[in-house]
Amino acid sequence: MFLGIDIGTSGCKAVLVGADGALAAQASAPLDVSRSQALWAEQDPADWWAATEAAVLALPADLRAQVMGVGLAGQMHGATLLDAQDRPLRPAILWNDGRSFRECAELEAREPRSRAITGNIAMPGFTAPKLAWVRKHEPDIFAQVRTVLLPKDYVRLLMTGEKASDLSDAAGTLWLDCAARDWSDAMLEACDLDRTAMPRLVEGSDVAGTLRADIAARWGMAPVPVAGGAGDNAAGAVGMGMVHDGDALLSLGTSGVVFVATGQFRPNPDRAVHAFCHCVPDMWHQMSVHLSAASCLDWGARLAGTDVAGFLAAAERAGPAAGPELFLPYLSGERTPHNDPLVRGAFLKLDNDTDPGRLAAAVLEGVAFAHADGLAALRQAGTGIETLAVIGGGSRSRHWGAILAAVLDVQLHYLDGGEVGPALGAAKLARMAVTGEPASAACTRPAVLDTIDPDPTLAARLAPKLETFRAAYRAVKDL
Repeated sequence: MFLGIDIGTSGCKAVLVGADGALAAQASAPLDVSRSQALWAEQDPADWWAATEAAVLALPADLRAQVMGVGLAGQMHGATLLDAQDRPLRPAILWNDGRSFRECAELEAREPRSRAITGNIAMPGFTAPKLAWVRKHEPDIFAQVRTVLLPKDYVRLLMTGEKASDLSDAAGTLWLDCAARDWSDAMLEACDLDRTAMPRLVEGSDVAGTLRADIAARWGMAPVPVAGGAGDNAAGAVGMGMVHDGDALLSLGTSGVVFVATGQFRPNPDRAVHAFCHCVPDMWHQMSVHLSAASCLDWGARLAGTDVAGFLAAAERAGPAAGPELFLPYLSGERTPHNDPLVRGAFLKLDNDTDPGRLAAAVLEGVAFAHADGLAALRQAGTGIETLAVIGGGSRSRHWGAILAAVLDVQLHYLDGGEVGPALGAAKLARMAVTGEPASAACTRPAVLDTIDPDPTLAARLAPKLETFRAAYRAVKDL
C-alpha cells in the first residue's frame, strides 16, 4: 500500500493505492484562504499540517498499517518563510497572490537574463517575486529568513525533518535553471538569497527522507520512505500516466491548467507559457495556467444561493450559448497568455431576459474560452494537442466537458481516478521511490471511463462568443 498526500488550496486529500495501482481509500480535510487585502492570498502553514493529519487519520487504520511509502503533492509557488529554528515567520503567500506584480519587473531588470535562465516570464504567482516583495515591504522579516520552502515541502519537513524539494515544484519558484535542473545562483542573488536558503533538490521519484518515528506511530505506520513528490500539476499528470512526450491533460481544479509532457525543455516565456521540469527524470512539461477554473463554479454557486451541483444543473437546463451573456473568469487575475494580475472578472452583455441559468451557462463558457486562449499559446509554441485527459473536481461535469471539447477542438478522455489525480500521482511516486520502477512501469494510464468528441455544431454556436470574449479582455484590462 502507498500513501499519497496532496496539500491543495481548498483542502488536503490523502489516498491509499494498492500495489496493483488500484485506489483503496481516500479522505480529505478542508482549508481556507485568507484574503485580508486586495490581491492578497495567504494561508497559515500550521493549517496544512493539521489538514494533513486529519486526512491521513481518516483513512482506514488497517490499510494505513500496510503503507510502504509516502508521496507528496501540493499547490505550487507558495512562499513559506522559516527562521533559524525552522519556524514560519509569517503566513505563506500563495500562488494566486498578486501583490508582487511590481517586483516582477524589478526582478527582471535586476537580472536581465531571467527568462533565458528560467525559461519563464516573471509572474507575481511565482515564489521569487514574493521574496522581493517581502524584502521591500517587510525588511525585518526578510532579515530573519533562513529557509524558503514550498507548501508540500514544509509538510515534508514536519514529517521527516528533511529540507528537500522535487524539480517540478522547484521550477515554479523562478530560482531554478530548468534546463540544467539546478538552482540558479544568479536568480537567487537577484533576490539577495543564496543556496543556503534553498532545500536540496531531488527527482520526484527519489527517496527524500524517512517518516519520523513519532509521526509514524501516531499514523499507525512504520517509518517508511517519503518520496520527493511533485507540484500538483506534475503529480496529477503522473497519476494519469502522462509521462511520455506529447501526453496532455486538462486540470479543472481551483485553477485550470493545460499540461503537456515534453521530452525536451521547450520554453515560450513571451506568451506566458510555463515551461517546468517534470517530476520524473529527464522529462519537462509546458503549461498554460488560468488562476480561476472550478473555483468560478464555487463562486457562482454561492452568488446563486445554491451548491455546485445545482449551479451546473441550471447551466445545463439553459444550454450552451443560450443568451448573449459573457463571463470573464479573472477572479484572481490571469496568467496565460496575458500575465495580468490586476484584471478582474466581469459579467457582460446582460439584458432583461438574463436569468440564473444563463449566467451559470456563461460561467462554464467563460472558463472554456480562457482555456482556448491558453491552448492557442501552447500551439503557437509548436505543441500539437488533439486529445486531453481531464482531471480535477470539474471533471465530474460531462455537460461542461461538451462545452470544453467544442471550444478547444480536442477530444476529452475521462480517466478512472481523475478527481484525485495529484494525490494518486504522489502515491505512484512513492511506489517508484520504494521499488525503483521506471515511470513507464509505475505510471500506467488508468482506464478511460468516458470520451467526449468535439461537436462541430456546438463549436459553431460558441465561436462568435469566443471572439467577443477576446475583444472583451482587451476592453476591460485597463479599467
